[in-house]
Amino acid sequence: MTDSENRAAQGRRTYELDRAHVFHSWSAQAALTPMVIDSAEGSYVTDDAGTRYLDFSSQLVNTNIGHQHPKVVAAIQAQAARLCTIAPQHANDQRGEAARLITSHAPEGFNKVFFTNAGAEANEYAVRMARLHTGRHKVLTTYRSYHGGTSTAINMTGDPRRWPNDHGTAGVVHFFGPFLYRSAFYAQTEAEECERALAHLRQVIEFEGASTIAAIVLESVPGTAGIMVPPPGYLKGVRALCDEFGIVYIADEVMAGFGRTGAWFAFEHGGVAPDLITFAKGVNSGYVPLGGIVISDAIAETFADRVFPGGLTYSGHPLACAAAVATIEAMEEEGIVEHAAMVGRDLLGPGLAELASRHECVGEVRGLGVFWAVELVKDRTTKEPFAPYGGTSPAMGALVAACKERGLLPFTNYHRLHVVPPCNVSVDDARRGLEIIDEALGVVDGLR
Repeated sequence: MTDSENRAAQGRRTYELDRAHVFHSWSAQAALTPMVIDSAEGSYVTDDAGTRYLDFSSQLVNTNIGHQHPKVVAAIQAQAARLCTIAPQHANDQRGEAARLITSHAPEGFNKVFFTNAGAEANEYAVRMARLHTGRHKVLTTYRSYHGGTSTAINMTGDPRRWPNDHGTAGVVHFFGPFLYRSAFYAQTEAEECERALAHLRQVIEFEGASTIAAIVLESVPGTAGIMVPPPGYLKGVRALCDEFGIVYIADEVMAGFGRTGAWFAFEHGGVAPDLITFAKGVNSGYVPLGGIVISDAIAETFADRVFPGGLTYSGHPLACAAAVATIEAMEEEGIVEHAAMVGRDLLGPGLAELASRHECVGEVRGLGVFWAVELVKDRTTKEPFAPYGGTSPAMGALVAACKERGLLPFTNYHRLHVVPPCNVSVDDARRGLEIIDEALGVVDGLR
């Protein structure tokens, strides 16, 4: 057999095993036809037929330093040769160094990290800390949000993935966050949207009873819900409300953190510091599963002489932490966060705005860094979306197909195309991605 024949045979075998034995998340199983990925490097993935795709999804918006970064791969290999795993009650050099590096990029007064396996667990444990710290139970989150698939996290989630899992018993209350394009407050300007969204949040706090609310959990920039950058002053307003009512402010940085918005943490754009910071994804680009909570000194002190009732067998796993150390060091040494800011400012932002001016199906583009959403609509005046809330449409299917046919792996959700390449995507690849999106939008322009 030739190499291509071997690859094709292995691809068929991989696909057959997947369909026979793998149960996929968030899917009706019978309808699935998953792409077989054979390898990846940098901003590209390669399928079993040898076709390369420019990865403008960063998988699930987590390969912030791209695929197979040599420094991170080498760190994982070296750690595996020395110590693959050790229980979390023991001290480990990679765990400690990962925690030090993470806190070095957090605000002043954050010196402790509790490690989890992923973002959902990080949000679960952050809420547990807030409840124990305050002695209260309720948690406030926005409707347009995603916080994970575990019990508390899915109840905190505001998008339709919550509906089949929500029994109304988790102590979660939802409110409307700011989103000027589809304002719940009939606002006409960002200033009005900010003011009215904060007034709405204050009213929810007062009506729910501030003395019952442990935490407000916010994605600093909501991710899969639409990449809605908060208007100036909003995060400061949330911080002020939390201070006024003694509520813990939890910043969910699982998707937006570690360079994605052109800053180490997305809340930095709002000029605030939360009380707890949850992270995962970009901390090591998902090379080995890792998440966690960066804990403010005030909340850490609550558990100085009081047992924290929680833990995980794989908390601070050495392979995952070695990957995090290498990832953060690479991001620092290579200026990856600054590069992401430049790509957003000089390439993606202007490029997407130019596409919006030429394609009638684009209602709005918005974002920061390498974290952008293209809102697709049937009519710009009515803002009727290309697909229903919580669903998809033939037009969105055609958009995805047009992107793939041209060699781009897209990220779509409902009626939106998210433009989320790696933070270190090259200038040439960023431009090529925009060219493919331009062509794909041309295909669906007439399908409205």
